[in-house]
Amino acid sequence: MSWMVWTTPTAGFFIGIGLILASMSIWQYVSPSIERKGFLPIKTTRGDRLFIGLLTSAFIHLGIVGFTDLSILVATAISAIWMAILMRWG
Repeated sequence: MSWMVWTTPTAGFFIGIGLILASMSIWQYVSPSIERKGFLPIKTTRGDRLFIGLLTSAFIHLGIVGFTDLSILVATAISAIWMAILMRWG
């Protein structure tokens, strides 16, 4: 893996995604989700909102790291807040 530069925040981000996927899988097994409509214009399940949240979090990271001088930790914090909002009210 010498071709990749794994910084601590990058590794933490991917470990976090893995933990989120594992916990959502267990939650889905224990309590199957139902579709509901929040502020998103479509009916979604928890898994749908997770997918949308992870995808938009990647774009948040790319935008902040690519177009600003802010730290990747700021991007991670904004993404975490966005994910919480999306999972709760999306």
